[in-house]
Amino acid sequence: MAAVFFHHVVGDLTVGKPEVAELHDTDTLDDAARAIASSPEGAVPVWRPRATPDDPPSGARFIGMISALDIAAFVAAAGIGDRAMRAVVGEVVQPNPGLLREIDPGTRLIDALELMRHGVKRFLVRKSGSWKGITKRFSVLYNGKWLKNMESTSPNAASSSRQLSSSMGLADKFCCLSREDVLRFLIGCLGALAPIPLTQISSLGVINPQYCYVEASAPAMEAIEKIPQDPCAVAVVETMPDGTRKILGDISTYKLWKCDYVSAAWALANLSAGQFVIGADENAAMSMSVLPEPPVSPSSPVEEISPGRSPRAKKFSSRSIGFQANQMSAWRMRSSFHRGRSTPLTCKSTSTLAAVMAQMLSHRATHVWVTDAESEEDGVLVGVVGYTDIFNAATRSTCSSPTTS
Repeated sequence: MAAVFFHHVVGDLTVGKPEVAELHDTDTLDDAARAIASSPEGAVPVWRPRATPDDPPSGARFIGMISALDIAAFVAAAGIGDRAMRAVVGEVVQPNPGLLREIDPGTRLIDALELMRHGVKRFLVRKSGSWKGITKRFSVLYNGKWLKNMESTSPNAASSSRQLSSSMGLADKFCCLSREDVLRFLIGCLGALAPIPLTQISSLGVINPQYCYVEASAPAMEAIEKIPQDPCAVAVVETMPDGTRKILGDISTYKLWKCDYVSAAWALANLSAGQFVIGADENAAMSMSVLPEPPVSPSSPVEEISPGRSPRAKKFSSRSIGFQANQMSAWRMRSSFHRGRSTPLTCKSTSTLAAVMAQMLSHRATHVWVTDAESEEDGVLVGVVGYTDIFNAATRSTCSSPTTS
Protein backbone atom coordinates (compact mmCIF):
# COMPACT_ATOMS: atom_id res chain seq x y z
CA MET A 1 0.00 0.00 0.00
CA ALA A 2 1.16 3.58 -0.63
CA ALA A 3 3.20 4.96 2.25
CA VAL A 4 1.30 8.24 1.92
CA PHE A 5 -1.24 7.05 4.50
CA PHE A 6 1.47 6.38 7.07
CA HIS A 7 3.79 9.29 6.39
CA HIS A 8 1.19 12.05 6.39
CA VAL A 9 -0.64 13.38 9.41
CA VAL A 10 -3.96 15.13 9.85
CA GLY A 11 -2.16 18.40 10.54
CA ASP A 12 -1.04 18.46 6.90
CA LEU A 13 -4.67 18.90 5.84
CA THR A 14 -5.36 21.85 8.15
CA VAL A 15 -3.13 24.32 6.29
CA GLY A 16 -5.32 27.10 4.95
CA LYS A 17 -8.47 25.87 6.66
CA PRO A 18 -10.56 28.57 8.36
CA GLU A 19 -11.24 28.50 12.07
CA VAL A 20 -14.37 26.80 13.34
CA ALA A 21 -17.48 28.98 13.09
CA GLU A 22 -19.86 27.36 15.53
CA LEU A 23 -23.58 26.89 14.92
CA HIS A 24 -25.33 26.49 18.26
CA ASP A 25 -28.49 24.58 19.05
CA THR A 26 -30.02 27.89 20.15
CA ASP A 27 -29.57 29.47 16.70
CA THR A 28 -32.44 29.55 14.19
CA LEU A 29 -32.88 27.47 11.05
CA ASP A 30 -32.26 30.65 9.05
CA ASP A 31 -28.83 30.79 10.70
CA ALA A 32 -28.31 27.13 9.86
CA ALA A 33 -29.28 27.71 6.22
CA ARG A 34 -26.65 30.41 5.86
CA ALA A 35 -24.01 28.20 7.48
CA ILE A 36 -24.88 25.21 5.29
CA ALA A 37 -24.59 27.27 2.09
CA SER A 38 -20.86 27.70 2.65
CA SER A 39 -20.16 24.26 4.12
CA PRO A 40 -18.94 21.03 2.52
CA GLU A 41 -21.37 18.12 2.07
CA GLY A 42 -24.43 20.33 2.68
CA ALA A 43 -24.31 19.84 6.46
CA VAL A 44 -22.77 21.57 9.48
CA PRO A 45 -21.92 20.51 13.05
CA VAL A 46 -24.15 21.76 15.86
CA TRP A 47 -22.65 22.68 19.23
CA ARG A 48 -23.87 23.56 22.68
CA PRO A 49 -23.09 27.21 23.51
CA ARG A 50 -19.76 27.97 25.17
CA ALA A 51 -19.69 28.52 28.92
CA THR A 52 -17.57 31.63 28.32
CA PRO A 53 -16.71 33.48 25.11
CA ASP A 54 -13.07 32.42 25.46
CA ASP A 55 -13.79 28.70 25.60
CA PRO A 56 -12.15 26.85 22.69
CA PRO A 57 -14.18 24.50 20.51
CA SER A 58 -14.57 21.10 22.12
CA GLY A 59 -15.81 17.73 20.97
CA ALA A 60 -17.60 17.47 24.30
CA ARG A 61 -19.97 20.25 23.24
CA PHE A 62 -20.75 18.67 19.87
CA ILE A 63 -24.37 17.48 19.48
CA GLY A 64 -24.78 16.28 15.90
CA MET A 65 -25.03 17.41 12.28
CA ILE A 66 -27.85 19.33 10.62
CA SER A 67 -28.23 19.11 6.85
CA ALA A 68 -30.17 20.84 4.10
CA LEU A 69 -32.50 17.85 3.91
CA ASP A 70 -33.16 18.00 7.66
CA ILE A 71 -34.32 21.60 7.35
CA ALA A 72 -36.53 21.00 4.31
CA ALA A 73 -38.14 17.93 5.91
CA PHE A 74 -38.81 19.80 9.17
CA VAL A 75 -40.41 22.76 7.40
CA ALA A 76 -42.51 20.37 5.29
CA ALA A 77 -43.77 18.58 8.40
CA ALA A 78 -44.37 21.82 10.29
CA GLY A 79 -46.42 23.24 7.41
CA ILE A 80 -46.09 26.85 8.52
CA GLY A 81 -43.76 28.21 5.86
CA ASP A 82 -41.23 30.88 6.72
CA ARG A 83 -42.22 30.82 10.37
CA ALA A 84 -40.72 27.34 10.61
CA MET A 85 -37.36 28.81 9.61
CA ARG A 86 -37.40 30.77 12.86
CA ALA A 87 -37.43 27.54 14.88
CA VAL A 88 -34.24 26.78 16.77
CA VAL A 89 -31.73 24.26 15.51
CA GLY A 90 -32.12 22.18 18.66
CA GLU A 91 -35.63 21.22 17.55
CA VAL A 92 -34.31 19.68 14.33
CA VAL A 93 -30.85 18.24 14.90
CA GLN A 94 -30.66 14.55 15.82
CA PRO A 95 -28.09 13.96 18.57
CA ASN A 96 -25.24 11.83 17.23
CA PRO A 97 -21.89 12.58 18.93
CA GLY A 98 -20.19 9.84 16.91
CA LEU A 99 -20.23 11.98 13.75
CA LEU A 100 -17.38 14.17 15.00
CA ARG A 101 -14.09 13.28 16.65
CA GLU A 102 -11.60 15.63 18.24
CA ILE A 103 -8.13 14.45 17.26
CA ASP A 104 -4.55 15.60 17.55
CA PRO A 105 -2.93 17.14 14.43
CA GLY A 106 -0.21 14.48 14.68
CA THR A 107 -2.66 11.65 14.05
CA ARG A 108 -1.61 9.52 11.08
CA LEU A 109 -3.78 9.80 8.01
CA ILE A 110 -4.32 6.03 8.03
CA ASP A 111 -5.81 6.27 11.54
CA ALA A 112 -8.03 9.18 10.49
CA LEU A 113 -9.29 7.23 7.47
CA GLU A 114 -10.11 4.29 9.70
CA LEU A 115 -12.29 6.56 11.84
CA MET A 116 -14.10 7.89 8.77
CA ARG A 117 -14.65 4.38 7.49
CA HIS A 118 -16.55 3.74 10.72
CA GLY A 119 -18.89 6.71 10.50
CA VAL A 120 -16.99 9.85 11.58
CA LYS A 121 -17.81 12.73 9.22
CA ARG A 122 -15.85 15.59 10.78
CA PHE A 123 -12.57 16.01 12.64
CA LEU A 124 -12.02 18.82 15.10
CA VAL A 125 -8.30 19.58 14.87
CA ARG A 126 -6.06 22.11 16.56
CA LYS A 127 -4.96 24.46 13.79
CA SER A 128 -1.51 25.86 13.16
CA GLY A 129 0.49 26.78 10.09
CA SER A 130 3.51 25.26 11.86
CA TRP A 131 2.48 21.87 10.47
CA LYS A 132 3.18 23.03 6.93
CA GLY A 133 6.18 21.18 5.58
CA ILE A 134 6.57 18.97 8.64
CA THR A 135 5.71 15.76 6.85
CA LYS A 136 8.72 13.78 5.71
CA ARG A 137 9.37 10.08 5.74
CA PHE A 138 8.57 8.89 9.29
CA SER A 139 8.20 12.51 10.40
CA VAL A 140 5.23 11.57 12.59
CA LEU A 141 7.53 9.53 14.83
CA TYR A 142 7.89 11.21 18.20
CA ASN A 143 10.23 9.69 20.79
CA GLY A 144 10.26 6.52 18.71
CA LYS A 145 6.45 6.11 18.74
CA TRP A 146 3.73 6.78 16.20
CA LEU A 147 1.48 9.64 17.23
CA LYS A 148 -2.02 8.27 17.76
CA ASN A 149 -5.47 9.64 18.40
CA MET A 150 -5.25 11.21 21.85
CA GLU A 151 -8.34 9.32 22.99
CA SER A 152 -6.81 5.94 22.18
CA THR A 153 -3.30 6.48 23.57
CA SER A 154 -1.82 5.98 26.97
CA PRO A 155 -1.57 8.99 29.32
CA ASN A 156 2.17 9.21 28.65
CA ALA A 157 1.69 9.25 24.88
CA ALA A 158 -1.04 11.87 25.15
CA SER A 159 1.25 13.95 27.35
CA SER A 160 4.03 13.67 24.76
CA SER A 161 1.63 14.79 22.04
CA ARG A 162 0.59 17.81 24.07
CA GLN A 163 4.23 18.66 24.74
CA LEU A 164 4.93 18.53 20.99
CA SER A 165 2.01 20.88 20.32
CA SER A 166 3.14 23.23 23.04
CA SER A 167 6.70 23.26 21.74
CA MET A 168 5.43 24.37 18.33
CA GLY A 169 3.68 27.37 19.82
CA LEU A 170 0.13 26.31 18.92
CA ALA A 171 -2.69 28.64 19.90
CA ASP A 172 -6.17 27.54 20.88
CA LYS A 173 -7.43 27.71 17.31
CA PHE A 174 -9.30 24.83 15.75
CA CYS A 175 -10.67 23.90 12.36
CA CYS A 176 -13.01 21.21 11.11
CA LEU A 177 -11.89 18.72 8.49
CA SER A 178 -14.55 17.02 6.37
CA ARG A 179 -14.48 13.92 4.23
CA GLU A 180 -14.31 16.24 1.23
CA ASP A 181 -11.00 17.61 2.57
CA VAL A 182 -9.61 14.08 2.84
CA LEU A 183 -10.81 13.18 -0.65
CA ARG A 184 -9.22 16.34 -2.08
CA PHE A 185 -5.94 15.37 -0.43
CA LEU A 186 -6.14 11.83 -1.84
CA ILE A 187 -6.83 13.00 -5.38
CA GLY A 188 -3.60 14.96 -5.16
CA CYS A 189 -1.78 11.71 -4.41
CA LEU A 190 -3.10 9.56 -7.28
CA GLY A 191 0.39 8.58 -8.38
CA ALA A 192 1.24 7.30 -4.92
CA LEU A 193 -2.01 5.28 -4.84
CA ALA A 194 -1.42 3.54 -8.19
CA PRO A 195 -2.75 1.29 -9.59
CA ILE A 196 -5.97 1.61 -7.58
CA PRO A 197 -7.14 4.98 -9.00
CA LEU A 198 -7.02 3.71 -12.59
CA THR A 199 -8.93 0.52 -11.78
CA GLN A 200 -12.62 0.23 -12.67
CA ILE A 201 -14.93 0.61 -9.70
CA SER A 202 -16.68 -2.64 -10.59
CA SER A 203 -13.34 -4.48 -10.21
CA LEU A 204 -12.57 -2.78 -6.90
CA GLY A 205 -15.91 -3.70 -5.37
CA VAL A 206 -16.59 -0.02 -4.68
CA ILE A 207 -20.19 -0.07 -5.92
CA ASN A 208 -22.69 -0.37 -3.09
CA PRO A 209 -25.77 -2.25 -4.40
CA GLN A 210 -27.73 -1.62 -1.17
CA TYR A 211 -29.08 1.76 -2.20
CA CYS A 212 -32.41 3.28 -1.14
CA TYR A 213 -35.00 4.24 -3.74
CA VAL A 214 -38.61 5.30 -4.26
CA GLU A 215 -40.80 5.06 -7.32
CA ALA A 216 -41.41 8.31 -9.17
CA SER A 217 -45.14 7.99 -8.52
CA ALA A 218 -44.67 7.79 -4.73
CA PRO A 219 -45.15 10.88 -2.53
CA ALA A 220 -41.92 12.82 -2.12
CA MET A 221 -42.27 12.62 1.67
CA GLU A 222 -41.97 8.85 1.41
CA ALA A 223 -38.34 9.36 0.40
CA ILE A 224 -37.67 11.26 3.63
CA GLU A 225 -38.68 8.20 5.64
CA LYS A 226 -36.11 6.10 3.75
CA ILE A 227 -33.13 8.46 3.81
CA PRO A 228 -30.06 6.55 5.07
CA GLN A 229 -27.27 8.08 7.14
CA ASP A 230 -24.63 7.70 4.44
CA PRO A 231 -24.92 8.70 1.72
CA CYS A 232 -27.89 10.85 2.67
CA ALA A 233 -29.76 10.20 -0.57
CA VAL A 234 -32.68 8.28 -2.07
CA ALA A 235 -32.88 7.50 -5.78
CA VAL A 236 -36.10 8.32 -7.62
CA VAL A 237 -36.61 5.51 -10.11
CA GLU A 238 -38.93 4.09 -12.72
CA THR A 239 -39.15 0.30 -12.58
CA MET A 240 -39.07 -1.30 -16.03
CA PRO A 241 -41.04 -4.40 -17.10
CA ASP A 242 -37.91 -6.54 -16.75
CA GLY A 243 -37.47 -5.44 -13.12
CA THR A 244 -34.54 -3.09 -13.70
CA ARG A 245 -34.72 0.43 -12.33
CA LYS A 246 -33.97 3.58 -14.31
CA ILE A 247 -32.81 6.49 -12.21
CA LEU A 248 -34.65 9.72 -12.87
CA GLY A 249 -33.18 11.86 -10.12
CA ASP A 250 -32.57 11.81 -6.40
CA ILE A 251 -33.76 13.43 -3.19
CA SER A 252 -30.67 14.16 -1.15
CA THR A 253 -28.75 16.61 0.97
CA TYR A 254 -26.55 17.29 -2.06
CA LYS A 255 -29.50 18.27 -4.26
CA LEU A 256 -31.01 20.55 -1.61
CA TRP A 257 -27.69 22.07 -0.54
CA LYS A 258 -28.38 25.70 -1.50
CA CYS A 259 -32.09 25.63 -2.19
CA ASP A 260 -34.96 27.78 -0.98
CA TYR A 261 -36.02 25.56 1.92
CA VAL A 262 -39.55 26.92 2.12
CA SER A 263 -40.24 26.13 -1.53
CA ALA A 264 -38.53 22.76 -1.24
CA ALA A 265 -40.64 21.96 1.83
CA TRP A 266 -43.84 22.80 -0.05
CA ALA A 267 -42.74 20.46 -2.84
CA LEU A 268 -41.91 17.65 -0.43
CA ALA A 269 -45.30 17.92 1.21
CA ASN A 270 -47.42 18.20 -1.93
CA LEU A 271 -45.73 16.52 -4.88
CA SER A 272 -44.71 13.08 -6.00
CA ALA A 273 -41.04 12.12 -5.98
CA GLY A 274 -40.89 12.39 -9.78
CA GLN A 275 -42.43 15.84 -9.77
CA PHE A 276 -40.11 16.90 -6.97
CA VAL A 277 -36.88 16.00 -8.77
CA ILE A 278 -37.95 17.95 -11.86
CA GLY A 279 -38.82 21.00 -9.78
CA ALA A 280 -35.71 20.79 -7.60
CA ASP A 281 -33.37 20.74 -10.58
CA GLU A 282 -35.21 23.40 -12.53
CA ASN A 283 -35.27 25.58 -9.43
CA ALA A 284 -31.50 25.20 -9.14
CA ALA A 285 -31.08 26.18 -12.78
CA MET A 286 -33.11 29.34 -12.31
CA SER A 287 -31.87 30.24 -8.85
CA MET A 288 -30.16 33.43 -10.02
CA SER A 289 -33.27 34.95 -11.55
CA VAL A 290 -36.48 36.14 -9.99
CA LEU A 291 -39.38 34.16 -11.37
CA PRO A 292 -42.66 35.91 -12.18
CA GLU A 293 -45.18 35.45 -9.42
CA PRO A 294 -48.19 33.34 -10.42
CA PRO A 295 -51.71 34.09 -9.22
CA VAL A 296 -52.18 33.02 -5.61
CA SER A 297 -55.33 31.12 -4.71
CA PRO A 298 -57.03 31.82 -1.36
CA SER A 299 -55.86 28.45 -0.08
CA SER A 300 -52.24 29.09 -0.97
CA PRO A 301 -50.09 30.09 2.01
CA VAL A 302 -48.32 33.37 1.49
CA GLU A 303 -44.98 34.04 3.12
CA GLU A 304 -42.48 36.77 2.49
CA ILE A 305 -38.87 35.75 2.03
CA SER A 306 -36.68 36.77 4.94
CA PRO A 307 -33.82 39.25 4.40
CA GLY A 308 -30.72 37.53 3.13
CA ARG A 309 -32.62 34.72 1.42
CA SER A 310 -31.77 33.93 -2.19
CA PRO A 311 -33.84 35.75 -4.86
CA ARG A 312 -36.69 33.42 -5.77
CA ALA A 313 -40.43 33.59 -6.12
CA LYS A 314 -42.12 34.82 -2.96
CA LYS A 315 -45.25 32.65 -3.04
CA PHE A 316 -45.88 28.97 -2.55
CA SER A 317 -46.75 27.61 -5.96
CA SER A 318 -45.62 25.09 -8.47
CA ARG A 319 -43.74 27.81 -10.31
CA SER A 320 -41.79 28.81 -7.19
CA ILE A 321 -39.87 25.54 -7.42
CA GLY A 322 -39.52 25.57 -11.17
CA PHE A 323 -42.74 23.93 -12.40
CA GLN A 324 -45.05 24.95 -15.19
CA ALA A 325 -48.59 23.64 -15.38
CA ASN A 326 -47.81 21.12 -18.09
CA GLN A 327 -44.82 19.83 -16.12
CA MET A 328 -46.76 18.61 -13.11
CA SER A 329 -47.22 15.18 -14.64
CA ALA A 330 -44.04 15.22 -16.70
CA TRP A 331 -42.48 12.39 -14.68
CA ARG A 332 -44.81 10.00 -16.53
CA MET A 333 -43.15 10.95 -19.82
CA ARG A 334 -39.82 9.17 -20.00
CA SER A 335 -38.54 11.53 -22.67
CA SER A 336 -38.87 14.46 -20.25
CA PHE A 337 -36.06 13.03 -18.14
CA HIS A 338 -33.52 13.19 -20.97
CA ARG A 339 -33.44 16.96 -21.36
CA GLY A 340 -31.05 17.54 -18.45
CA ARG A 341 -33.80 18.91 -16.23
CA SER A 342 -33.61 16.18 -13.61
CA THR A 343 -30.38 14.46 -14.54
CA PRO A 344 -28.74 12.96 -11.44
CA LEU A 345 -25.01 12.70 -10.97
CA THR A 346 -24.09 9.31 -12.42
CA CYS A 347 -21.15 7.28 -13.64
CA LYS A 348 -20.79 3.95 -15.43
CA SER A 349 -19.83 0.72 -13.71
CA THR A 350 -16.73 0.77 -15.92
CA SER A 351 -15.60 4.18 -14.65
CA THR A 352 -12.28 4.34 -12.85
CA LEU A 353 -12.00 5.24 -9.19
CA ALA A 354 -10.05 8.40 -10.09
CA ALA A 355 -12.85 9.52 -12.42
CA VAL A 356 -15.47 9.06 -9.70
CA MET A 357 -13.34 10.92 -7.15
CA ALA A 358 -12.88 13.82 -9.57
CA GLN A 359 -16.60 13.83 -10.33
CA MET A 360 -17.52 14.07 -6.66
CA LEU A 361 -15.06 16.88 -6.02
CA SER A 362 -16.00 18.92 -9.08
CA HIS A 363 -19.69 18.79 -8.14
CA ARG A 364 -19.02 18.86 -4.38
CA ALA A 365 -21.30 15.84 -4.16
CA THR A 366 -21.49 13.24 -1.41
CA HIS A 367 -22.23 10.35 -3.78
CA VAL A 368 -22.43 9.24 -7.40
CA TRP A 369 -25.11 6.88 -8.72
CA VAL A 370 -23.74 4.00 -10.79
CA THR A 371 -25.47 2.80 -13.96
CA ASP A 372 -24.99 -0.43 -15.87
CA ALA A 373 -22.45 0.04 -18.66
CA GLU A 374 -23.61 -3.12 -20.46
CA SER A 375 -27.33 -2.38 -20.50
CA GLU A 376 -28.99 -1.39 -23.76
CA GLU A 377 -31.07 1.14 -21.83
CA ASP A 378 -29.48 4.28 -20.43
CA GLY A 379 -29.69 4.99 -16.73
CA VAL A 380 -30.20 1.44 -15.42
CA LEU A 381 -29.24 1.78 -11.77
CA VAL A 382 -26.91 -0.78 -10.18
CA GLY A 383 -25.67 0.99 -7.07
CA VAL A 384 -24.11 4.06 -5.51
CA VAL A 385 -20.60 5.16 -4.55
CA GLY A 386 -20.02 7.35 -1.51
CA TYR A 387 -17.10 8.54 0.60
CA THR A 388 -16.92 5.40 2.71
CA ASP A 389 -16.78 3.18 -0.38
CA ILE A 390 -13.88 5.23 -1.78
CA PHE A 391 -11.95 5.20 1.50
CA ASN A 392 -12.45 1.44 1.78
CA ALA A 393 -11.03 0.93 -1.71
CA ALA A 394 -8.10 3.29 -1.18
CA THR A 395 -7.01 1.56 2.04
CA ARG A 396 -7.93 -2.03 1.19
CA SER A 397 -4.33 -3.16 0.74
CA THR A 398 -3.07 -1.32 3.79
CA CYS A 399 -0.62 -3.25 5.90
CA SER A 400 -0.32 -2.91 9.64
CA SER A 401 2.89 -0.92 9.22
CA PRO A 402 4.44 1.15 6.41
CA THR A 403 6.89 -0.36 3.98
CA THR A 404 10.42 0.93 4.13
CA SER A 405 12.70 1.35 1.20
